Amino acid sequence: TLVSDLDKLRNTNNQTVQMDSTQAINAITLQKVQDVLDLSTLYLSGEKNTEIDTAIYSKIEKYFQKPDSLTFKVLFKELESLQVKKVKVNNINIYQEIQNKDTLDLAKFNVEYFDNKNKSIGKFEKNAQYTLVSKSLKKEFKFYFVNFYQEPVKKDSTSVGVTK
Repeated sequence: TLVSDLDKLRNTNNQTVQMDSTQAINAITLQKVQDVLDLSTLYLSGEKNTEIDTAIYSKIEKYFQKPDSLTFKVLFKELESLQVKKVKVNNINIYQEIQNKDTLDLAKFNVEYFDNKNKSIGKFEKNAQYTLVSKSLKKEFKFYFVNFYQEPVKKDSTSVGVTK
């Protein structure tokens, strides 16, 4: 019987390419950050009112759990003010922080911005908060950013009281 390439791939146990979950999430997060930044620079280079711009914007929104105009405000403002045309993401590091009883999934990474002549504008350290939402019983997860370029959302645990 003929075995398709897909079946070969599906049934191959490639020991050299195995990653632990942290490495896998690191790689996925790096790719997602790069995608959002590439799409953002593409969107900002357009007129922001054409059909293609609308399609790009809606594609960016799909990377976020609850996108709204504030989600992109900080990101777009920075990219526009520095006139960024291209972004390269480096040195991503994922980690977790406990806030009250919540575990926050965070990523810290470096971005290098380039202008329209491909000249480096500078390197900056940035943050993102993400979440992995279980899709099925097969240990499949959907990746979303909770916030991007903002400091992690910290829930305020101080109680409001009367001061004298």
